[in-house]
Amino acid sequence: MRKNSHIALRIKNSEKGFALIAAIMACLLLLALGMLVISLSTQDIRVSVRIVGDKRSLAAAEEGIHSLCQAFDPKSPVNAPVLKTRADGVSNYTINYPTTDPLHGRNAIPLPGFDIGSGTVWGDVIQIVDVTGRSTAYTTQVTIGVGLGYGPVDISLIYK
Repeated sequence: MRKNSHIALRIKNSEKGFALIAAIMACLLLLALGMLVISLSTQDIRVSVRIVGDKRSLAAAEEGIHSLCQAFDPKSPVNAPVLKTRADGVSNYTINYPTTDPLHGRNAIPLPGFDIGSGTVWGDVIQIVDVTGRSTAYTTQVTIGVGLGYGPVDISLIYK
């Protein structure tokens, strides 16, 4: 019987710090769970901020397209980029005109049914313009390619 009591005493002494270790493990588990929750919530905030910035950039680019369509004159092309700041003060747009002369270097689309027998080819001349909208508050940028066309014009020299 004495032998059994010594064994029981030894087992009791070996489990002395188990409660402390279990408490520390539980605290570490809760800390890891808390860090995961914080990481996921800040990631959601970053994604939301990026979406807001992209929407502001897109709105600026759309405003640039609107002003481009209002001011488009095919007979007097503008070669320099046009930079304008929007009314909100934190976004702007740039209209990047291609550096070409009025008729050469542009895409031409022939129109069927215009003077087929005379050798003159009539069509629409297309000018591709890039409009870039930027949000300086969110450091985002959106570029939209816009095709502006006019016609019918004689594209006999362009179409070959």
